Amino acid sequence: MFTKILVPIDFSHLEDSSGAIAVATRMAKSYGAEIIFVGVYGNVPTNAVPQAHEYPAKLRAFSEGQASVNGIATTSVPVFSHDPQAELASALLSAAAGAGADVIVMAAHIPGWVERIFRSNAGYIAKHAPISVFVVR
Repeated sequence: MFTKILVPIDFSHLEDSSGAIAVATRMAKSYGAEIIFVGVYGNVPTNAVPQAHEYPAKLRAFSEGQASVNGIATTSVPVFSHDPQAELASALLSAAAGAGADVIVMAAHIPGWVERIFRSNAGYIAKHAPISVFVVR
């Protein structure tokens, strides 16, 4: 049913993605599918990735680690953005199309006051993606 499962990764909130990664891993094993880990990053350093040029290698290492631990096929797609906060949803949708993904499995966060002002990335992607989207809380 699914052959390429796209999973967005944010190293600053990796623990929040554990449920989505677990669901995607079960799906990959069940369908013999590949997981495509996508990360959107910019020039601004973060605690998780202090140097922007290190991001692609960190994402690749994460992807390879998941493949090794879980016995699944994975790949990594780092996406550079000048403004990752503002362009996250469109960057993920473009990455899904470019990778030929047929489903997106992504983490949700517990809604708070910020969602009253700003849109939810998961909600936006679920509404605008031309493929199935599983939002895991």
